Amino acid sequence: MLVYPIFDKMLSRKDKEQLLRQQGIMIWMTGLSGSGKSTVAIGVERELHRRGILCRILDGDNIRAGINSNLGFSEEDRRENIRRIAEIGKLFVDTGIVTIACFVSPTNELRQMARNIIGSSDFREVYISTPLAECERRDVKGLYARARRGEVKDFTGISAPFEVPEHPDLSLDTSRMTLEEEVTAVVELISKRLRPE
Repeated sequence: MLVYPIFDKMLSRKDKEQLLRQQGIMIWMTGLSGSGKSTVAIGVERELHRRGILCRILDGDNIRAGINSNLGFSEEDRRENIRRIAEIGKLFVDTGIVTIACFVSPTNELRQMARNIIGSSDFREVYISTPLAECERRDVKGLYARARRGEVKDFTGISAPFEVPEHPDLSLDTSRMTLEEEVTAVVELISKRLRPE
């Protein structure tokens, strides 16, 4: 089957950003399960909404319950999960929407793939650096306990590795900061992109 993209006939990103009076950007939050990625993302979304900025959260659990429900947790499936998320995220960013992706994305290679798909100039990596012990203490989903009992295989941080980001744009330890401080730091990171000059 032949594919004939019609990108040249569609309205441009600039057209969308002028309509919204904002610029698209991806905030890619990475960190262990239970580190606080989703909590920080929800706080940022609410603050941006208060400022009149259109924002969209792409969360691991929500994506895996929908578009990626056919994927497991093998290395190949994890890669495809991140690839699809990055492609979806690029669509939102190209529409002028501030997009927040909350995914463990455990390796530098996976995060670099996402950055390459979305584009470096539109990609901000935020490492939620909360220590493993604190993530386990929270264990809101009971996953760490199950992984420790051997019931969950290839669980990041226990039976599968997590590579600390080499050069994150921002690092936040939710065990040492308030949510207000975390939200402020993320909003400051992207503040120059919120409204075009």
